[in-house]
Amino acid sequence: MVLKSPESKAPAKLRFLVAITPLAGAMLFPIVVPIVINRFGISSGVLTALLLSGLWFIAMLKTSEMPH
Repeated sequence: MVLKSPESKAPAKLRFLVAITPLAGAMLFPIVVPIVINRFGISSGVLTALLLSGLWFIAMLKTSEMPH
């Protein structure tokens, strides 16, 4: 019976998700919010900014890798 140690390597998909999460949020936010403001108005843009930043923050917390 082989037990996995805490230092075992994460799967490739998880490592990709951890790497892409900050980049995706940093690139998506400044593109989406101005488009929403232009098409639907400032109040919709502010709501979009709040929702995107909240979702991004949650995604960053879920995919963070903390040292032990």
